[in-house]
Parts: sequence; C-alpha cells; structure tokens
Amino acid sequence: MENSKIKVLMAQFPLETHSRGMITVASMLRDAGMEVVLIGNDLPERIIHAAVQEDAAVIGISTYCGGELALGDDLMKAAEESGIKDSTVFLIGGIFPPQDIPRLKEMGFDGIFLSATREEITECIKQALAAKRKGD
Repeated sequence: MENSKIKVLMAQFPLETHSRGMITVASMLRDAGMEVVLIGNDLPERIIHAAVQEDAAVIGISTYCGGELALGDDLMKAAEESGIKDSTVFLIGGIFPPQDIPRLKEMGFDGIFLSATREEITECIKQALAAKRKGD
C-alpha cells in the first residue's frame, strides 16, 4: 500500500492547549508520505464529521489534559453511528495514565501511544488498515 494513498485526520479534544505533539506527529506522517489534515480542537462528533467529509482512512487524536476515556468513548460512539468505526483506523497518543490503555483498546483504538517513533506509528497504521480492509 502506498503511503501517499493514506489520509490521516489529526485532532485534539476540546480544552486541549498543547499542540506540539500533534504537530510533531503530523510532520512525521507527512515525511512518511501520508496526507495529513489538521483540524485542531473539536468535539468528538465534529471530528467524526470532518473525517467523513475528508474521507480520512485514519483519525489520530492527541491528548495531554485528560478526558481520553470519556471523550474517546464519545468519539467511538460517534464513529459507530456514522458507520465508519469498522473501516477507519483510530489512533490516540499523548500523556495519559498507562492503566487507561486496556480501556482505550476495548473502545476500539487501533494504536495507543505514550511515545513512538515515526516507524512505529506508520507501521501501526499500515497493519491496522490492512486488517480492516481484509474484514471488508
């Protein structure tokens, strides 16, 4: 699969004030040949709406100030309601308690990162996309 064919929508939940991580990851993905759409801060339902409008294959969430469980759950519910949960790759990264990782996996996040290299993130995206496309 060509990286240039992969469109990633990057966002942060409301009230998030730290954008350096999101901008860094967006740059890493662009350097890997992916198309990245940055929308910044928004509500989970609006993030999903933007992903549908952009026809994004991947939704990446950057979080540093908490709320990953409540807002992550709202994001996944909105994705389910819009019909994209099973065909879209969901990533979340930032600063949050490691004990939240199992719950985030249960919600449906395909990649969960407290830190990662470009190679780790791009490989996660490729593997998750291949698995989701195999299930279609």
